[in-house]
Amino acid sequence: MFAVLNTGGKQYKVSQGDLINIEKLESDVGDKVTLSQVLMVGEGENVEVGSPYISNCEVTGEVVEQGKSAKVIVFKKRRRKNYRRKNGHRQRFTQLKITEIIKK
Repeated sequence: MFAVLNTGGKQYKVSQGDLINIEKLESDVGDKVTLSQVLMVGEGENVEVGSPYISNCEVTGEVVEQGKSAKVIVFKKRRRKNYRRKNGHRQRFTQLKITEIIKK
């Protein structure tokens, strides 16, 4: 069984046992998280699509890690103006292990 869920402004296709990195959630390692914004759920040929969400479906997961991704360099320059700015950014993420997809 798979599900397409929406969290942090992004969509993820997940199935049971998957590890995904999503935008940071305020949870501790080992906590259970329930994501209720499920856009689509299905198994084989049986696919149910929400409009926009499926009301009787939830995806639960366990927080495995809270971390930061690799550094992204942000460099701005205006030619011939002696203007240069260099910045770095490390996006925070939460790593989830999908434990079950519940369809009521």
